[in-house]
Amino acid sequence: MKKSLIILFTFLVFSCTKNESSSIKNNDLEEKIENLVSKMTLEEKIGQTNLRGTSSRVKGSLPEALKEGVRKGEIGAFLNVMNTEYVDELQRIAIEESPNGIPLIFGRDVIHGFKTIFPIPLGLAASWDTETAKTSSKIAAFEASAVGIRWTFAPMLDIARDSRWGRISESPGEDPYLASVLGKAYVEGFQGDLKSPTTMAACAKHFIGYGAAIGGRDYNTVDMSEQLLRNVYLPPFEAAIDADAATVMTAFNEVNGIPATGNEFVLKTILRDQLKFNGFVVSDWNSATEMITHGFAKNEKHVAELAANAGMDMEMTSQAYELHLKQLIKEGKVTEQQLNEFVKNILRIKFKMDLFENPYRDKNHTGNFYAEAHLTAAKKAAIKSSVLLKNENSILPLQKNTTIAVIGPLANAKREQLGTWCFDAEKEHTVTPIDAFNQHKVNYKFAEGLTYSRDQSTEGFNKAINTAKASDVILFFGGEEAILSGEAHSRAHINLPGAQEQLLKELAKTGKPIILIIMAGRAITITNIIDAIDAVLMAWHPGTMGGPAIYEMLFGINEPKGRLPISWPKTAGQLPYFYNHKNTGRPADSKNFVHLNDIPIEAWQSSLGNTSHYLDAGFTPHFPFGYGLGYTSFKYENIQISKDTISFNEQLTITAKITNTGKNEGHETVQLYVQDIFGSITRPVKELKGFEHIQLKSGEQKEVTFTITTNDLKFVNHKLINDFEEGDFNIWIGPNSANGLKTSFYLKK
Repeated sequence: MKKSLIILFTFLVFSCTKNESSSIKNNDLEEKIENLVSKMTLEEKIGQTNLRGTSSRVKGSLPEALKEGVRKGEIGAFLNVMNTEYVDELQRIAIEESPNGIPLIFGRDVIHGFKTIFPIPLGLAASWDTETAKTSSKIAAFEASAVGIRWTFAPMLDIARDSRWGRISESPGEDPYLASVLGKAYVEGFQGDLKSPTTMAACAKHFIGYGAAIGGRDYNTVDMSEQLLRNVYLPPFEAAIDADAATVMTAFNEVNGIPATGNEFVLKTILRDQLKFNGFVVSDWNSATEMITHGFAKNEKHVAELAANAGMDMEMTSQAYELHLKQLIKEGKVTEQQLNEFVKNILRIKFKMDLFENPYRDKNHTGNFYAEAHLTAAKKAAIKSSVLLKNENSILPLQKNTTIAVIGPLANAKREQLGTWCFDAEKEHTVTPIDAFNQHKVNYKFAEGLTYSRDQSTEGFNKAINTAKASDVILFFGGEEAILSGEAHSRAHINLPGAQEQLLKELAKTGKPIILIIMAGRAITITNIIDAIDAVLMAWHPGTMGGPAIYEMLFGINEPKGRLPISWPKTAGQLPYFYNHKNTGRPADSKNFVHLNDIPIEAWQSSLGNTSHYLDAGFTPHFPFGYGLGYTSFKYENIQISKDTISFNEQLTITAKITNTGKNEGHETVQLYVQDIFGSITRPVKELKGFEHIQLKSGEQKEVTFTITTNDLKFVNHKLINDFEEGDFNIWIGPNSANGLKTSFYLKK
């Protein structure tokens, strides 16, 4: 007993000392910041809010105007300066020649890799794996920091429920729980210890609601209830901020009538007051001055006033602050104290990055571009991200002696395989499926049939068909070129572009089995061709090592481990579609659904089942959220809960037994879903609350255990209170959002 008390006392003293030490450090930091701000002129303060650069990179000689701006302290950060000599020179001027020697931050869009390119973020989300997300961003930071990039405009944490939206490719998918755990991992990977010169400051973007743009059209209007915003769109940002994300970027869109860059409620009330964010807020590219086009600001001066009063700290590329803040302060429309707070927020991050002590790029840090460890990690990420959607008659994996026809526009497309928004990738380092097949001496013949994904020409059809006839199986590499997804690349129709469907239908006439490997930045509707295809592997845009990863999956060296982070639609007409929808007063089910083709001629006018569905597409997706196959099968049984009723702050333990019933060892992502059956506002039919990866040998069984608390059951209600409510709950353990074992419990307040 005495020993236990001594241990407890020691722990309490250590904890108090640690907290006191942390408090002293924070006080010292804030004192440094205050002292520095007190020495700065008004012009220098405004300078810290200016982020300058170009849309791609500074080319040619370094403009004297930029040097002079740095020399006067009129620029706080740069983006897209990729010439290391310029990086070094600009930083030298800032440190040695500017009035207070304040270092610059150099930023860049490093989204899913710098040189070594990982799968697109939507693909990484399909891994459902935090370590994969963390490793990818850690390697990206390590490589990019070698050229002086210490700030990335990632991760993008916009919940995306519409595959028409081009930027779904950058998103973590449709679910707030999955997006939150991935968001935390990305921030930890990019930032590590921010003082390290091989890390980058993260930027959680876009705050907020960007993924809910009307019709999946980029930059479009967002109009939603505050409850929806807080329950679905806010949690990933909260997780990133809890992980100490250094910066946050405003969204292009308006939120309920007010553009995000000038939205005081969003940037002050939610971000600063409620989430306690203490980094700095940067606008998106020209999003400040675009408030004029929105019809919210009358001119650039008004833009500066609105953005400043909303709490935007740094302006990307546009010059409203630079040109007008001084006059606005003189007129009393913005106070110098407000500007001081912007500058403090920016300086705080510069101090946390240790830029005042170590401002210069480490010239001995090479980044180890394309290092073997980096490439291995990229290949593993592609395998964990790829989702097997169909595998008729277990055609996959293939036998090594199979005679293969390789067809399609993306079998050997080095640039397209990398995906969207990877400015610094070098396609000559891309290893395509053809490269991998050659390396491993696969018995194949190649006839692309179409030269690029949008190709409408049928000139190559005959060669492709003849090649198919002489083979045992067809591997068709289709999808989208990289440019067809990403920012400003929304699509009304999300089927395979060009003549790909036409070519697939012609190939099906040969009677040869077809395996479709899709490389794309979004879900691709394949309803028109799915019956003619034996297997479908969704590889997304898999990055530098996509070829070796696909080779290993096709031949069973590894199995695809991904699970869908989005609901896969049958047609674009179903969108937006998401699994965690509400029931409505008349939810659809298989008993009441009436298909278009089942309606009798001259049918009596009726409501045809009286449920919420489409006559021609039904009420279910093609593949549900969380779905994905492997090379074995699993049986779920014996779901158990620790108690039937739980009270405030109690835990509930849920278990189920999972058995590998197939012949092969395999991976399974076991998923936990909860339904709050009724509430003060209507609740989703299901919500993801946990998942676990397991690896089982043939015949092996494992009991999987999940634990939830009342905190996991909270939601923002009609009074905007975040709390749980007494009542009945359903709970599932299963392989995806549509299937699983079900039980129930009662929550008592």
